[in-house]
Amino acid sequence: MNDLLSVYAPERRGALLLLAGALIVGIATVDFLTKPYFSLGFLYLFPIMIIGGFAHQWQTVVVSLTCAVLQEAFSDLPRNEAAVRLLLSGVGFSGTGLFISEAVRNRRIALKYVAELEDQQQRRRAAEEELQFLVDTSPAAIITIDASGRVMLANEAAHQLLGAGSVPLCGQVIGSYFPSLHIIVQTHSSTVLRTTLQCRGRRASGDEFLAGVWFSTYTTLNGPRLAAIMVDLSEELQSREDLRFEHLLRHTRILMSAVAHEVRNLCSAALVVHKNLSQIKELRQNEDFQALTTLIQSLDTVMTLELQPSPMPKRTTVDLTSVFDELRVLIGAACSESHIVVDWGLPDAAPLVWAERDGLVQVFLNLVRNSERAMRATPTKRLHVSALETGETVTISFEDTGAGVDAPERLFHPFQPGAASVGLGLYVSRAIVRSFGGDLLYEARPRGSCFKIILAVAQVEASVHV
Repeated sequence: MNDLLSVYAPERRGALLLLAGALIVGIATVDFLTKPYFSLGFLYLFPIMIIGGFAHQWQTVVVSLTCAVLQEAFSDLPRNEAAVRLLLSGVGFSGTGLFISEAVRNRRIALKYVAELEDQQQRRRAAEEELQFLVDTSPAAIITIDASGRVMLANEAAHQLLGAGSVPLCGQVIGSYFPSLHIIVQTHSSTVLRTTLQCRGRRASGDEFLAGVWFSTYTTLNGPRLAAIMVDLSEELQSREDLRFEHLLRHTRILMSAVAHEVRNLCSAALVVHKNLSQIKELRQNEDFQALTTLIQSLDTVMTLELQPSPMPKRTTVDLTSVFDELRVLIGAACSESHIVVDWGLPDAAPLVWAERDGLVQVFLNLVRNSERAMRATPTKRLHVSALETGETVTISFEDTGAGVDAPERLFHPFQPGAASVGLGLYVSRAIVRSFGGDLLYEARPRGSCFKIILAVAQVEASVHV
């Protein structure tokens, strides 16, 4: 049927309709001229079948009734049965035309559906090829696991991560490499999970490493599956811990300098008092005064000790734009919980500055926390963060609507009385900024407070191409 209906192609519409019209005229003419004992009207079925494949249903019915009238008008059959013959002919012709019309319409719908299926299959095939390419070329290890814990798919990065070598991972039990994933796929096979975890991994050689895993579970016709993306976090963990240790040493040195500074002040005062008391002759022979002299001399020795300068580089070029982006993330949730509105008056592209990135972030966070504490009891909670480049320096301002500062002259002194912690926050922050050539200043405001960080712009020489 599909092969026969293929003649009703849209490009053949005009020619076939002309043919149908010619057939109707020809049949009517022959029937009129010959007037045989039997009618040639049944031949109208052929043009009606042609018209039914292209015309609308109502048009097909009109043509069918017209052919029925022509059949009855040009025949010599008895007239007493004309009405019955006309009715039967009209029904027969119309039914044939409508049948062809419906068959052609269904064929077109089927062909359209088949074309859509083929297009979807091609799109799906192209998407699968792109996905397979991404999986194969991904630097992260990607695997899929079935409900029994066996690997179904593993890319080249997974083989390298797990040290499988030439032995394919497909078909192996994931428990020998990632026990945690094996437990998850067995205990949560009916639960949809989309989460991350850090777990212990084991290579084929037996070496263990820290792995970061992003995984999700899903269901297929063949049962539940688990897809996972894995990376080795061992080197990142080591680098992070080394960096934390370096920051700890650097900030500890600053804290010890603050303590040494205060001890030095006390020692200087004690030396002055001891020198004045040593002028009294009665005290020179006193044993207690002699013991005090020994203690003062020991303190004088401690006072002259200086911390050795840090061999680590204190500053590098830092992109302020990325630091501000990180700061937005770090303080966003806390400021929202405290109902603090943060206004960011920052340029679209901040310049490079001389600083130390992690130390600068710590200073920013300390200033934000101070502003947050200062605005706890104020009705208006607004923090304005801005940056202004002026020649060779960049000034970063943190201005809040808090309670202000009672004693600005002692603001950067260590061990502040009444501070939230040990009173070293601003002292250490200014020491950190000064360690890479900048400065931290306070500017009084009629309402609230304003702290400004001044950093030197890193002049990057442009390369000259000849």
